Amino acid sequence: MLKIHHTNVFGCVLIEPVIYTDSRGDFMETYHKAKLEEVLGYKIEFVQDNQSVSRKHVLRGLHYQRGEHAQAKLGRVVRGSALDVVVDLRKDSASYGKNYMVELSEENRLQIFIPRGVAHGFLALKDQTVFSYKCDNYYNQESEAGIIYNDPDLAIDWGVSETDLILSDKDRALPNFKELYT
Repeated sequence: MLKIHHTNVFGCVLIEPVIYTDSRGDFMETYHKAKLEEVLGYKIEFVQDNQSVSRKHVLRGLHYQRGEHAQAKLGRVVRGSALDVVVDLRKDSASYGKNYMVELSEENRLQIFIPRGVAHGFLALKDQTVFSYKCDNYYNQESEAGIIYNDPDLAIDWGVSETDLILSDKDRALPNFKELYT
């Protein structure tokens, strides 16, 4: 059983598992295709699973795939904790330009469904944070894109000083939100 919570980004949902605990430990359902499709109102077929391991204060993102290679994702933290952030890039969306953030952790076991056309990033809050996600389309390097993590118009508060953040050179060079369609 899964509990679904809608977010302020259209089509992006937070998924809370029901956890069954007894003397042996616990059990939870992490994915149920039919239930997710019922909530989304359309079919989804995941074709690729990815996983990263990050040190505390590593920020990955904000990433997305353009065009025919766009990806919907279902993400969760298996170990550690991460501040997860999404930004709606769909010009025809009622939530265009809005962002949503949530802490995903091994303790709360929350998952996030990120629809196509929405950028995604996360900040590892603990060492050895393991972030795992399913994608409904294969990765395509030529379609890779992103938005700078500290875009002033998005005003995302990552909760960590700039000097403590660890980013790739590629993520530091991403364009601002306003530059996407100019």
